[in-house]
Amino acid sequence: MNKLAILPTSYLAPIAYYSELLKYPSSIIEHYENYPKQTYRSRCDIYSPNGLLTLSVPLVKRNHRQMVKDLKISYDYNWQILHWRTLESSYKRSPFFEYYEDDFYPIINEKKFEFLIDLNEILNQQILTLLKQKPKYSFTTEYHKIYSDAVDFRDEISPKKLIEKTKQTEPLIYSQVFETKHGFIPNLSIVDLLFNHGSRAMDYV
Repeated sequence: MNKLAILPTSYLAPIAYYSELLKYPSSIIEHYENYPKQTYRSRCDIYSPNGLLTLSVPLVKRNHRQMVKDLKISYDYNWQILHWRTLESSYKRSPFFEYYEDDFYPIINEKKFEFLIDLNEILNQQILTLLKQKPKYSFTTEYHKIYSDAVDFRDEISPKKLIEKTKQTEPLIYSQVFETKHGFIPNLSIVDLLFNHGSRAMDYV
């Protein structure tokens, strides 16, 4: 196995992201790539009362391609309240939401981050703390299209690729709040697993 993985930055990253981050002895999180739209870099998938729901962080729009490290968060509308209320309505019946809500509330609903990578990293640190994991990772300082000495997950951990992977392999199933209504939904944000299984989340990562 390669000793290094390269991963994208991610907002409330999916379970597959943490599976890879925790598998390798060391990882690098990409900050210098051009921002690809419709990826987990600025959005996450959760399980709402109506099924799969995507939460997206709005970004300040510019006329040219931007590096991920330069992406600024837009506060033209109060998306933070929307995200928090959606998480609350989706997971308030889960066994561990009340246990963890004070860990996420200030980050998602109160603090204002200028750059997307800063919001993502604070959330990543909080999630790793709750998982009681301390993986070794750093951040890119320039862009490389190919890493000969690393396993590249920058394109692999994406909504489309994870759907394709699920079709090819059996996902590890765990209890979800609305599974009796909509069935099991794989590849959701790690918070789905934390809110449903608490300290046992690592059993499924």
